[in-house]
Amino acid sequence: MKLILGSASPRRRELLAQIGVVANEIRPADIDETPSKGELPRPYCVRLAREKALAVQAAHNEVVLAADTVVAVGRRILGKPEDADEARCFLRLMSGRRHRVITAVALRIGSKIVEKETVTVLKMKQLTEADIEAYIATGEWQGKAGGYGIQGYAARFIPWLNGSYTAVVGLPLTETAALLESAGVAVTGVSK
Repeated sequence: MKLILGSASPRRRELLAQIGVVANEIRPADIDETPSKGELPRPYCVRLAREKALAVQAAHNEVVLAADTVVAVGRRILGKPEDADEARCFLRLMSGRRHRVITAVALRIGSKIVEKETVTVLKMKQLTEADIEAYIATGEWQGKAGGYGIQGYAARFIPWLNGSYTAVVGLPLTETAALLESAGVAVTGVSK
């Protein structure tokens, strides 16, 4: 089976490499990521992963792996901030509070799609304005759901999490490995 990664995310490629998986091709999906009116974070995330998997052109012998990560505070979806001001707002909103990171994975083989989502609960420490400005200056917030990346400088802001660290980075490895193995894709040299 040929594996197609429907994502341009370098983090997802790095995470796949941790389990010995290298996609044969990268074909980023181009979809509208606007939430529907009243759409809740978890169904929204699952829908985006599914739509990404469906949007990627693939032959019958190709497996498409797509994913999406959403940060949520209550029912509010925090996407990728459009600018530094929006990233500041997101960080202020999460400061001293718990939030959820939902990552959905969709695997498509032909017309069949298998999905799995994970929800991780995190607490962000109380941030000072100096913390926020220092983080904004790093530029790490760009292109990251919720305006932060736990794998970088913002790791110092997260004293506690319950769930999957790799899902917060962008791909839950345990769940992804199981999906890939069920499709016959070798994970760390092991194939069924």
